[in-house]
Amino acid sequence: MTNVALVTGGGRGIGQAIARRLGQQGYNVAINYQHSRAAAEALADELRRAGCSAAAFGADMANSGEVDAMFHAIETTLGPVSTLINNAGIAPPSGLFQDADDESWNRAFAVNVGGMRSAIRRALPHMLHEKRGSIVNISSIWGLRGASCETVYAATKAAVIGLTRSLALELAPSNIRVNAVAPGCIETDMLRTLGPETMADLAAQTPLGRLGAPEDVAAATAFLAGDEAAFITGQILTVDGGFTG
Repeated sequence: MTNVALVTGGGRGIGQAIARRLGQQGYNVAINYQHSRAAAEALADELRRAGCSAAAFGADMANSGEVDAMFHAIETTLGPVSTLINNAGIAPPSGLFQDADDESWNRAFAVNVGGMRSAIRRALPHMLHEKRGSIVNISSIWGLRGASCETVYAATKAAVIGLTRSLALELAPSNIRVNAVAPGCIETDMLRTLGPETMADLAAQTPLGRLGAPEDVAAATAFLAGDEAAFITGQILTVDGGFTG
């Protein structure tokens, strides 16, 4: 049975590592991007050369019309989505809560939560019809523990956790599993914006003594997405090197 996986925000960083991992495991992979078209298409080409069916699809996840159009293109090209990895997300600039403007707040929720909602709503009819499916949402340890001067980002990632746990209960009778991965300090472009001193400090605070790699998150995500996790739903798996204890 064909298993089509959509990885949102799959053009770079954690999403790229997840898409590559799923392709290596035999999924047909749809790689969503908004700005990273060249990287997404290069990854799709890499996966095709390795014998995987893969293609890149552009869409702003905050725009439900673009999400609908993307799903139609995926279904036409690769087939209906049976595995959904909601990875696309943005991090507003760090700062005090009272200094966050409406535009930053609304855009963060539109992408980090609204984008997941649009993708899930679009993927669900096929999953419900087939009585099977797997959804993995990428949250963050900051959604679990909070973070000073990262209130907007942390609030969106906490919402992802609530969405995951509630939807898992709602969809379990239909044999559709919903889980989340909560990465810690992962060496990505998003983290690099904090600067080398902060990155070194975060690595020092991590019990395993290093920052995580996107591949660390990809391995956990692929596990939750696949059949080996067939009896796991509603869970939040932290991938943080022991940061949250």
